Amino acid sequence: MEIKKLPKSKFPKALLEIPQPPADLWIIGDLPADQNLIYLCVVGSRKFTSYGREACEKIIAGLKGYGIVIISGFAMGIDTIAHKKAMQVGLKTIVFPGSGLSAEAMYPKTNVRLMNEIVESGGCLISEFEPDFKATYWSFPMRNRLMAGISKAVLIIEAEERSGTLITARLTTEYNRDLLAVPGSIFSANSKGTNKLLRQGATPVTCSEDVLEALGFELPKDEEKQQRLFADLSPEEKKIADLLREPRPRDELIRAMKLSIPAANAMISVMEIKGLIKEELGEIRLV
Repeated sequence: MEIKKLPKSKFPKALLEIPQPPADLWIIGDLPADQNLIYLCVVGSRKFTSYGREACEKIIAGLKGYGIVIISGFAMGIDTIAHKKAMQVGLKTIVFPGSGLSAEAMYPKTNVRLMNEIVESGGCLISEFEPDFKATYWSFPMRNRLMAGISKAVLIIEAEERSGTLITARLTTEYNRDLLAVPGSIFSANSKGTNKLLRQGATPVTCSEDVLEALGFELPKDEEKQQRLFADLSPEEKKIADLLREPRPRDELIRAMKLSIPAANAMISVMEIKGLIKEELGEIRLV
């Protein structure tokens, strides 16, 4: 894929405003042409938990249809999940790897296929390092400042107490960007960093609406939210939605679905994660 050197006149304006702006930028793909798009950086632990994955996917899924670009660092873990989910729901995504952009230098190697998918979907990869520069321990903190600098807000999904993700969090506050964090279990090592950020004043995020509000979007009314959520149901999900025109106990719903119990429970769990249905007081209902 073609690597181009960006002229200074084409640098994202936000990157020219940080204390240490990049001297050079190389790019694969093209920066979004729409100047009104809002950039949201989503980062987290490489050693993510199932909770972290579900939180990341659900929050990004709820941003579908808004003028938001997802920024992340291409690392295995939450970064990769964020890039993939953004493309899945039709959001552009921009990668800031800790290496140069040549195929030989790109890190991690396992994400080369993902790199192609991102460019094909209208996203891009940006690096201040020479194309053949191979990642080192100090290149990741350097690229973190670019991810924080280009973004209106940074969302931390999971982070251990001494996670490199916290470098991005610190830079976010230094650059006067909004710092958002997903709270986690007090028993999880992966949540010690995020919970500490919340104690220090980060904005807690428990759903996509929290992110939209932080980014300045006007939240949809309940009816609009319902229409947005149910716009792209699969045939199986539509059948469940029809069955739930009135709330039903789980056992009754499973019988009506006419699927095996494991398959039915899996479908119900997926719809709960998507925010389409919820279970309360012994019954499952539409949101």
